Amino acid sequence: MEKKIVLEVCCGSADDVIQAQQGGADRVELNSSLFHGGLTPSVGTLRAAKAHAGIPIIAMVRPRQGGFCYTPVEYEAALHDAHALLEAGADGLVFGFLHQDGTVDRQRTGQLARIARDAGKEAVFHRAIDVVPDWKEALQVLIDLGVQRVLTSGQAPDVFFALDTIRDMVQFAGQRIQILPGAGVTLQNARRIAEYTGCDQLHIARHRPMHDSSTANNRDIFYGGALYPPEDRYDIIDGDYVGRVVEALR
Repeated sequence: MEKKIVLEVCCGSADDVIQAQQGGADRVELNSSLFHGGLTPSVGTLRAAKAHAGIPIIAMVRPRQGGFCYTPVEYEAALHDAHALLEAGADGLVFGFLHQDGTVDRQRTGQLARIARDAGKEAVFHRAIDVVPDWKEALQVLIDLGVQRVLTSGQAPDVFFALDTIRDMVQFAGQRIQILPGAGVTLQNARRIAEYTGCDQLHIARHRPMHDSSTANNRDIFYGGALYPPEDRYDIIDGDYVGRVVEALR
C-alpha cells in the first residue's frame, strides 16, 4: 500500500478554508495577512471556518510581521490569542519564537507548546526554523519542548532547492517530530518532493483572483500602504488546484 501524503493548505480566510476542504485538503493553517507571511487570524474567522468546514484547522499565533523576537507586550497579546483561538475551536496552534541571535526562544516556545498540549491540541513551529543558525540544534530543542510538527522550506527560499536538507531533516527527526515541507510546493513537484525526501505531508498555497466592484466609484482611493494593491480584487484558495495536487499525490 502506498503511503498517504497529508496535504495542508495555507489559508487567509474562512472562505479559503472552505475551498481547501472542497479541493480535498486534509488540514489547513489559518492566518490573516498572508502578504506578510501570515499573522494571527481573528476569532470570528476561525469560528466561521469551523462552522462551515470539517477538517482540522491549525491557527497561526503571530502578533506582527517582521521577525520572530517580540516585545513583552506583543508576547502577552500572543498568549491571549492562543487561549482565545483554542477556546474558539482551533485544532492546534502554529507559532515561532526566536531570540535576537536567531536561536529558538525555549521559554516562550515551551509555554505555547504547553498551552496547546494542555488543551489536547497540536503544537506546531512555523518557518522561523528556516532562519536559525543550526537547524539540528533547533529541531532537538523543539523535540525536547514537546512540539509535534515543524513547517520548513529547508532553509531555502523554495523547498525544491532544499530537497537534500529536507531529507536530512526527515531522517534526523525520525518519529520524534513531524517535518512539514512548505514554500514552492506545486502540482508539478509535489510528488517528487514527497518521494525524494521521505516526508509524509506537504504544505501548499495556491490562490486565484476574485473581484469586488464595491470600490469602483472612486479609483483614486486606497486603503493600504505604499504598495497600493488594487482595491477591487482579492485572492481566494483555488480549490480546483488543491484537488489536482491531491490526485497527483495518490
